[in-house]
Amino acid sequence: MTIAVLSDIHGVLPALDAVLAEPDVTAADHIVVTGDVAAGPQPTEVLDRLAALGERVTCVRGNADRELADWHPDTTTAYPDAISPWAAARLGEHHRAWMNSWPATVTLPVEGLGEVLFCHATPRDDTEMLLVDSRPGRYLDVLAGVSASVTTIVCGHTHMPFVRLAANRTVVNPGAVGMPYGPPGAYWALLGPGVTLRRTPLDADAVCAQVRAASSYRDVEAWTDEYLRGRYSDLDALEVFARLDGRDSAAA
Repeated sequence: MTIAVLSDIHGVLPALDAVLAEPDVTAADHIVVTGDVAAGPQPTEVLDRLAALGERVTCVRGNADRELADWHPDTTTAYPDAISPWAAARLGEHHRAWMNSWPATVTLPVEGLGEVLFCHATPRDDTEMLLVDSRPGRYLDVLAGVSASVTTIVCGHTHMPFVRLAANRTVVNPGAVGMPYGPPGAYWALLGPGVTLRRTPLDADAVCAQVRAASSYRDVEAWTDEYLRGRYSDLDALEVFARLDGRDSAAA
């Protein structure tokens, strides 16, 4: 089986549609989405597009998905940004029920790779930071509970694509479809028989215009300008996230 992996769509429908139109995605046997699907300017549109794919898609729950699905009008939950509660308030009960049904991890066979575990941040937690330059001790700790039969782990969460060998396992991050850190585009990965990181080029002006025309989010212009134009490089993100990956602890 070949699998197209999409992650961190964050409610950006034009980027999702561009990836779904890729010939290799169309030809893939299955699509796995590794979380943070709807927290963005087009939450219901993105969820409905994925739901329309039926059994061809498997979604893994991310931290933002959990936060949106748990939202209610009287919630006291502290959200990390303004767009998340706005997006949460627009979901229907059927959206919440579907998101609540998503597993935290899923393991599937992939041609040439064997059993592959898919998660959002790490196999044990949906908010942990696991970076391309995280220390060996971090990988050993985070992956300690994963079955020995799994030699490939696919995660998202940090929005930065990479493939590296760590603790005798191949760790893959496909990058972000909707909020990439790096040059503008929609990032994803193709698994089987190997691992290929992919980037779908996008016209940032056109995508921003499409999202602004379709979304009722009050600050959609500022949001698209910040997150869809490549304002943050991978090095910018690494500088921030490195403080959160445990590298200053004894275990790292």
